[in-house]
Amino acid sequence: MKDRQELAREGEELAARYLADAGWTILERNYRYGRGGEIDIIARDGDYTVFIEVKTRQSLACGAPEYAITPSKQRQVIRIARGYMWLEGRGELICRFDVIAVSVIRGVPHINHIRNAFTSTS
Repeated sequence: MKDRQELAREGEELAARYLADAGWTILERNYRYGRGGEIDIIARDGDYTVFIEVKTRQSLACGAPEYAITPSKQRQVIRIARGYMWLEGRGELICRFDVIAVSVIRGVPHINHIRNAFTSTS
């Protein structure tokens, strides 16, 4: 079994590759704003700037990875996204919040991309 950080990096790499293969432009990875937390991937999907949280698991014993995105984590991602928009002078951005859940079971990755997983009013 891989340690948490190694597994997280692998999941984020798989997610970034998945998005790039789908024609998205990766703008940022592991973007930090302020003291707490980060957004795993910021990407462009057509007219949308998409803030993406990636969760990776090696086992489904504790549930699917997407269930680890708590309301607290959603608020954190939204706060960091607002900081990104402010710093970039892009308050007019059309944006959304996606989740990419990566399950690596017995070495085989499975990606579940959930578009519009939550909103800034969640």
